[in-house]
Amino acid sequence: MARSSNASRPGRALLFMVAILAVVYAVVGIRTVTSNGGWTPSLALDLEGGTEIILEPRPLNGQNITPTTEQLNEAVNVIRQRVNGSGVSEAEVTTQSGKNIVVSLPGNPDAATRNLVKQSAQMNFRPVLYTAAAAGATSTATPTPTASGDATSTASPTASAKASAKATSKAGASATATEKADTSDENNRVVPKALKAETTPSGSATTAPGATSSAKSSATATADASATTDADAAATAAAAAADGTASDLAQITTELQEQFTAETCADLPKLQGKASDPKKAIVTCDADGTTKFILGPVEVPGSDIKTATAGMGQNSQGASNGEWVVNLEFKSDGAKKFGNVTKRLIQLTGAQNQFAIVLDELVISAPTTNAAITNGEAQISGSFTQESSQLLAQQLKFGSLPVSFQVQTENQISALLGGEQLERGLLAGLIGLILVVLYSLLQYRALGLVTIFSLGIAGALTYGLVVLLGETEGYRLSLAGVTGLIVAIGITADSFIVYFERVRDEVREGRPLTSAVEAGWDRAKRTILASDTVNLLAAIVLYLVAVGGVRGFAFTLGLTTLIDVVIVFLFTKPAVTMLARLKFFDGGHAMSGFSARQLGRPSAYAGRGRVRPTAETASEGGSIAARRAAAARAGTEPGDPGGTSPQDAQDSVTTSGTGRNS
Repeated sequence: MARSSNASRPGRALLFMVAILAVVYAVVGIRTVTSNGGWTPSLALDLEGGTEIILEPRPLNGQNITPTTEQLNEAVNVIRQRVNGSGVSEAEVTTQSGKNIVVSLPGNPDAATRNLVKQSAQMNFRPVLYTAAAAGATSTATPTPTASGDATSTASPTASAKASAKATSKAGASATATEKADTSDENNRVVPKALKAETTPSGSATTAPGATSSAKSSATATADASATTDADAAATAAAAAADGTASDLAQITTELQEQFTAETCADLPKLQGKASDPKKAIVTCDADGTTKFILGPVEVPGSDIKTATAGMGQNSQGASNGEWVVNLEFKSDGAKKFGNVTKRLIQLTGAQNQFAIVLDELVISAPTTNAAITNGEAQISGSFTQESSQLLAQQLKFGSLPVSFQVQTENQISALLGGEQLERGLLAGLIGLILVVLYSLLQYRALGLVTIFSLGIAGALTYGLVVLLGETEGYRLSLAGVTGLIVAIGITADSFIVYFERVRDEVREGRPLTSAVEAGWDRAKRTILASDTVNLLAAIVLYLVAVGGVRGFAFTLGLTTLIDVVIVFLFTKPAVTMLARLKFFDGGHAMSGFSARQLGRPSAYAGRGRVRPTAETASEGGSIAARRAAAARAGTEPGDPGGTSPQDAQDSVTTSGTGRNS
């Protein structure tokens, strides 16, 4: 029988197994040195403790509100997605008293993760009407991100619209003043009529909020005749484009003007507690409190965002330009709304060219519009870092909640189950491991050592991967996960038992051990793969439909199932192949696990097509010659209930060959 390449070279598989272990632990060691990692798994909330944040509905206009059950459940799902998206696993998000949300984060979460939980209000897109620096803010203009779209089409050259990333000031952009449109301040920012400078008794003009007065600006404000015809046409076109839309400056009433002038952005929580009407213009500030805005009505709600991701920007050749950007993808309805908005905004200038992304009633970004984006895919670029782009992407993706919340309390909590429960779980696993080892040694003698070493290597690989996943993916081991690891002991041992029994069946049929190892493997691996596939599918389904600690059990169950396949193919099978070449096993030693007495055979295989009687057979009926003569008279071979001719019986004992014992 021809040997397979895996059978003839089991050393290669064993070396590959050693290489996998070496790589896993080398990566863990490198991260321990370079990234303040460790050699122990990260533990979940039930084993380590962590931070508990209780969120309560934010009062609107000074009155408390009680969200419905549907709103609470939706808020829980969104917050859970936020936390999981930040790389924190085994977090718990539950409701309390029918109105509050309790978020429990394992370990010591960073500030960015805590902020994701705290920023839990609705998100929407509003057009910018006017901007100015807040009181106490520096006069230096800060770069504003730009939004661009890629609507390239090979059918029509006009369908290509790729905007370049320009940095504009949050304080505003240039605009031309005319008699027909609003005037501009000395920084060339569009000034609505409601915010135009009033003439003082001394005859000097006071500029719009945030602007610096000068003799030059006063002269400019009165020199309407110097405006060019082209500027008049542009301003008229811009005013016509904004007329009657969410960008119309006529929405800025005297009341809104007074509110804007009085706003200092010093009390941001107060702004967040206001109940803004999505159909009306509002006054608000950015999250840093450095710039204040007058924003138009909501045009695109946050629920219309399909997904948002952070990544590196690309140039026209498709190569990375080294700048971090945020990529947006809208749902079908949102794509139409956003396309209509950008078509209008590109015709406007100054602050009206911007659209504000509003979260918790504060502006988290106000990019300018460089192109009409009609394909539902937008890109926000600007002075982003990796952290800021990822934070903005998470806010955009998971920012829409049905109710606004605020932090009620934030406390450190101790482990819910602690070391005692962990010790009991590990003790249960140790008892199960000892029972498996004892069974293997009693049932398979020396062959059981393969089971022990296989379990040891599987445990080492599992431990290394759990530590590595904790360092790289934020995975945390919970008590439910420990349960999954304990269950895996039985799954792994089951694979060994299937293989060993297949090999012993082949030996019982008279195959030499080396041949039985290969024939048994061909039959056993299909059973092992089928069993592990069922376990893996069950783990995947359980992980997808479950929440909380149950997902931890499903994860470790799936992980150990994959490890079982690796161990059986790369260690157990090659190890048995190498042991089968040893005389101790090939000769059927009583402690090898392949002895004739243990397998229930009347004779043992002696190699080269020859058999030898066992001690039990020799003790029955005297000498071999006497038993052979008796068998010849009865027409059967000793130990063969089927019966053969005397000549066949003689040939089966004395003739050399490669066939099985009759």
